[in-house]
Amino acid sequence: MIESGKLYLVPTPIGNLEDMTIRAIRILRDVDFILAEDTRVSSKLLKHFEIENRLVPHHKFNEHKTVTSIAEKIKSGESIALISDAGTPGISDPGFLLVRKCVAEGVKIECLPGATALIPALAVSGLPSDKFTFEGFLPQKKGRQKMLTALESELRTMVFYESPYRLLKSLEQMSEHFGAERPCCVCREISKLHEEIFRGTLLEALTHFSKKAIKGEIVIVVASQATK
Repeated sequence: MIESGKLYLVPTPIGNLEDMTIRAIRILRDVDFILAEDTRVSSKLLKHFEIENRLVPHHKFNEHKTVTSIAEKIKSGESIALISDAGTPGISDPGFLLVRKCVAEGVKIECLPGATALIPALAVSGLPSDKFTFEGFLPQKKGRQKMLTALESELRTMVFYESPYRLLKSLEQMSEHFGAERPCCVCREISKLHEEIFRGTLLEALTHFSKKAIKGEIVIVVASQATK
């Protein structure tokens, strides 16, 4: 049963639609409306699961302006779900600002467990997973080298998100900062038809992906300085 006056954070599949949970479908059907990162993407998901509900845009370009009004709607008794294009809202996706506002306003929040790319990539990497640091996307320009330099002595397994357009640049820079022989795992298109898991050194990964067209979402898992 949907609880009034509550924000629901609802993960959506990162690839395979069978990863959508029964609970997520029920909540998306029953809330007053759904906040979506891209309504064009989310409308396809809702149509697939025969969910008829109103979608309202909530993305990085408007979230600063809308969080206050959304929090007020929830405080007035409306139930609202937040979804991103894929995965768990707030994890390298819009959501943090709204959650922070709701926390400050005493609004109830519930996050459903569900799909996110970083955990499957870490689990399948074969690298130590008892301690890790999730770094999200590297800065595209300013601060990129500084961030990599700061991670050179990191003692935990490192997990990064990357776009296919910057994968080679990232692998090359990681090789320079962490060492070409540092073990890594590059996961592409997790849970999708053309999923690819490449394990090897950073140099071997760079060589491998330099020889092919790169498509899809990327997760890079890099061993810590302490990993042998």
